[in-house]
Amino acid sequence: MWTPITLAELNSLIKPEEFDLSVKQLWELIKTEPEKWQESKYGNEGGGFWVVAIFGKKVIWYNDIEEGFNVSSYTVYGEIDYYYCNQDELKHVLINLHNNKKSFNRSEPKGL
Repeated sequence: MWTPITLAELNSLIKPEEFDLSVKQLWELIKTEPEKWQESKYGNEGGGFWVVAIFGKKVIWYNDIEEGFNVSSYTVYGEIDYYYCNQDELKHVLINLHNNKKSFNRSEPKGL
């Protein structure tokens, strides 16, 4: 059976010392204290998912079911709008955001 990740385990996955300088600067701008946010499709069982960064109306959150970081939009603070099951390391999510500034404004697929 799946067990939700603890805050200590999550913190061990966040390794800013491994980030390139430009990615580290981005991280410093958008990071937040990890906080559990709700996600209605799969997040209820574990009490939500850990959000680690906020930028505009998007969040970076850790999917501890699939063991990877994801980017989703939010409409209401504390609620993730869309479930994703990427298995990305945080540094790869940040590199993608840094290299593709358009992804900051990416719209989610309709009907999810």
